[in-house]
Amino acid sequence: MSPAGEAHRLAPALVGDKVNKAFRREKGGVTEALRDVSLVVQHGRLTALVGPDGAGKTTLLRIAAGLLKADSGTLRVLGIEIGREPHQVQSRIGYMPQRFGLYEDLTVEENLDLYADLHGVAASLRQSRYPGLMEMTGLGPFTARLAGRLSGGMKQKLGLACTLVRSPELLILDEPTVGVDPLSRRELWSIIHQLVDAEGLTVLLSTAYLDEAERCGHVIVLHEGNVLAEGAPNAVADLAAGNVVLASPPAGQTPRAIQARLLDNADAVDAVPEGGKVRIVRAAASVTFAGISTTPTAPRFEDGFMVLLRRRAPPASSIATQPAPQPLNRAGEIVVEVEGLVRRFGTFTAVDHVSFAVRRGEIFGLLGPNGAGKTTTFRMLCGLLPATHGTLRIAGIDLSRARAAARQRFGYVAQKFALYGDLSVAENLEFFASAYGLYGRKRRDRIAWALAQFDLAAHVHEQSGELPGGYKRRLAMAAALLHEPETLFLDEPTSGADPFARRDFWRRITMLSEEGVTIVVTTHFMEEAEYCDHVVILDQGRVLAKGTPAGVRGDASALGAGPAPGMEDAFIAIVEAARHGEAMRGLAA
Repeated sequence: MSPAGEAHRLAPALVGDKVNKAFRREKGGVTEALRDVSLVVQHGRLTALVGPDGAGKTTLLRIAAGLLKADSGTLRVLGIEIGREPHQVQSRIGYMPQRFGLYEDLTVEENLDLYADLHGVAASLRQSRYPGLMEMTGLGPFTARLAGRLSGGMKQKLGLACTLVRSPELLILDEPTVGVDPLSRRELWSIIHQLVDAEGLTVLLSTAYLDEAERCGHVIVLHEGNVLAEGAPNAVADLAAGNVVLASPPAGQTPRAIQARLLDNADAVDAVPEGGKVRIVRAAASVTFAGISTTPTAPRFEDGFMVLLRRRAPPASSIATQPAPQPLNRAGEIVVEVEGLVRRFGTFTAVDHVSFAVRRGEIFGLLGPNGAGKTTTFRMLCGLLPATHGTLRIAGIDLSRARAAARQRFGYVAQKFALYGDLSVAENLEFFASAYGLYGRKRRDRIAWALAQFDLAAHVHEQSGELPGGYKRRLAMAAALLHEPETLFLDEPTSGADPFARRDFWRRITMLSEEGVTIVVTTHFMEEAEYCDHVVILDQGRVLAKGTPAGVRGDASALGAGPAPGMEDAFIAIVEAARHGEAMRGLAA
């Protein structure tokens, strides 16, 4: 290698020096997205950007990709100052945004060809490049399938393949695993590690999953546009050393109830359900909690991350400021009843004889890989899609006979933001209050409750489409709860949410459950299944497992997932065992 080539190899792939970026808001004011950000990304390494919503992760990645220009400071990418010569850099990098632009009416191969054309990849290079990309992503058998008919995980893998058609020197990925199930997430990470470990590619990515950051060689923690820490993941984990314990809930109490109480305790930096217990990060090693016995455990990256952020953002006060009145005297009553549910689209069966029941005040989780039938089931439960066969009852009302009456008994929060983005927060709440038949003082009281309960008062006149992601989710929840429904359906409500937002969300859900509201939720965060009283795991439209989280973990352990599997390991073991059995039956036939 020449001296110049050796110098290039040893130089960092990306160096930022006091990078600043601010955005002017439509109605006045300025949002500082990045503040004197300095960082270094080395060649041949996997580096993660982590931080809460609004930390500046996407802004920094867009500047690194030459799509935005910094207001001040310098950012050198592959030795070139990106602000001065963006095109020189863009020809050498690959950038995959959160919403990668696949063309859903084109096939897998046609999408690859389109991006190869855009990047000027010669036909001879495509012939040598495509087979490796198809083998790496597992998309080889699906080259003729329309992109619109791929599962969420397969779409992400196709987006990654399109980004790699020209062999970039630096790969930039903005939250590549948001919205995909644990199996697909594991497959995507296997691809990323192969690119780094086997091919020596430099990868810079952002992620909302802190367990993913733990797999990286280098992490950069951002908060409100500032770099809080930079280094190895274990260095961040060590910030919580000696202060992490596992607590067994007292008899008659759930882990989520203990967590909700501890999140309002100044002596608890963090608390999350884990394997039937509660994982607590204490403010100091001397801290004890009345009535709770604890056992020390090793810190992980997420524990240190929460310590780091709590230093900058103290815990919010209790959210139970003005609870909605709910009936509490009908515990044990079945509120949601599903019997033999089937939904077909032509010859394709999306939901195949699914049955389950949810009792009043329960939190019930619908789990499954992308394409398992969860959202289709949800749409039928909410009366948005008729069932082909089977029975659906909400609070005793048969949806096939009295859909309108049933809708007055439940609230629904869709997977994607489904409110009116060009209306303000107040206008959205006024509209949905009217749609639910709320008028006069009742409407005013309920809107006031929603603004207070979800901390929306400061944003009441802002366009809802311009709100940060966390506040969009709060507004959607507020609108769904205006008419005081007995049941709440939540479809992937925390997808892409940061750890703060997820804890805030589940604390609210715990409060609603304690007031008697029945919750049915889908999620790809398997650790969130620990908040549920019961779960059902679906794949290919069929029920694979059903029961309490502890029971499901026990089933997975019997399948070889280990003596004490977490919910993600249990989920993967159950789905893979079912698919293996299906494959064996297919071979036998």
